[in-house]
Amino acid sequence: MRCRESFARKNAKLCASVLALAAATLAAVGVVSCGGGSNSSMGPQTASINVTLTDPPSCKFPLGAFEHVYVSIRSVQAHTSATANDNSAGWQELAPQLNSAPMQIDLFAAASNTCLLTQLGSNTALPLGTYQQIRLLLVPNDGSGGATPSTNACGSNGFNCVVLHDGTVSELQLSSQANTGLKIPPGQIAGGPITVSAGQDVDLNIDFNACASIVQEGNGAYRLKPVLTAEQVSTNQTGISGTILDAATNAPVAGGTVLVALERKDSTGADAVFLQTAVDSSGMFNFCPLPAGATFDIVATASNGAGVAYNATVVLNVPGGSNVGNIPLQPEAGGATGPATLKGNVTAANGGSAGTIDAAVTAQQAVTVSGGGTLMVAIPGLPGSTSNISVDSTSSSTCSSIGVSGANCAGYTLLLPASNPEVGTFSGGTVTYTPPAGGNVAYTVQVDAFAPGGGGTTTCSPSRQTTNLNSTSAPLVVTAGTTTQVQELDFTGCS
Repeated sequence: MRCRESFARKNAKLCASVLALAAATLAAVGVVSCGGGSNSSMGPQTASINVTLTDPPSCKFPLGAFEHVYVSIRSVQAHTSATANDNSAGWQELAPQLNSAPMQIDLFAAASNTCLLTQLGSNTALPLGTYQQIRLLLVPNDGSGGATPSTNACGSNGFNCVVLHDGTVSELQLSSQANTGLKIPPGQIAGGPITVSAGQDVDLNIDFNACASIVQEGNGAYRLKPVLTAEQVSTNQTGISGTILDAATNAPVAGGTVLVALERKDSTGADAVFLQTAVDSSGMFNFCPLPAGATFDIVATASNGAGVAYNATVVLNVPGGSNVGNIPLQPEAGGATGPATLKGNVTAANGGSAGTIDAAVTAQQAVTVSGGGTLMVAIPGLPGSTSNISVDSTSSSTCSSIGVSGANCAGYTLLLPASNPEVGTFSGGTVTYTPPAGGNVAYTVQVDAFAPGGGGTTTCSPSRQTTNLNSTSAPLVVTAGTTTQVQELDFTGCS
């Protein structure tokens, strides 16, 4: 019940009496106001949410073997409990339209400078609360369990597939977890849980990192190991952009490959890749949308058409909404023939038995930060790198020699700059660069172990291992155009 403002001015006492009576009568079901204030509804209060999807395709041909990666999404849900499991009550539909009309999406459809890949849907009656988990449910490859997309680019290869540059179409194998939900737990929601207040319009973006989500098995099959992040975004935030140029020519890198990573500190204080993309023909990149209020570091690597690698360039402390201008990449001294190559083995065991893990391999270099101290940054591997590997019963043939008897083993390859990074600091809209450090070019290799089909659940004890040594236990120092064998990393207590 409401007294209009004009009535209140003329009949203030009467309005007060009416409201007092109304308040006493209706207190259990609503809020009564006078003088133009707001009133709440009889039912539960709700908000609106819009869900979008992004995926900067940093491994699309010619940067990798893939032309298309298709996934079919039938539901996006959220839960207010951080410990809710697959069968818990209370999962809320964020895009209920998908239930009856699933969307098959080519994760590589968007250009590298496009903010949004697609709009997944919306819910204008989302219950209020703080949402701790998000999950995506995919259409099973056999089409069971409900509606299927109206068109299917995978043909006879299920509803989720990869298409290679030569036109080969292969089913993207799913675990049961793809049906119960590809989880985005609290640690993978940038900026923390999503709080939804009455009358609020929330824009939620999900980044489906296809390049980190596809594992090729030892038998040649492709399997989905989902790597997903989410963040509440501002629709008018422009993200972080810039242009990568060859410092020697002041032009885009000729005929080669330029990769750009957007990084944030993880729980150990080292930089981890948040998003990764490739530049367009003019050398431009654009990361968007991004969570409001966040600050990132940029790391760029490249090789040109002649096989010359470039120093990595790092730009520190870049806030969202910034254009960092031109970022120079220095060709390695003497026109070195090709990047450095790191090769190594990862083994997995569980007690006296072989273990099975998905392993994410990252190369790191140390850079000096303003005010002293060092920061470990992740260096994107150049094309030809195999840093997302499955360690299982079919993968041992990729290993050189195995140091743990009875364990499963998989080998990896990282193609990297054979030089130390150039470091810049963003301040006041400009970047001040420090030349690369001289001396040896040292790397650290980090490997994280995940349970296959676990949606980012770690496994093994510990689940992360690092080494800065080569196979002879000497410092892990590289030289251009040569291969260095990395000390084997052996995981135990695995699934």
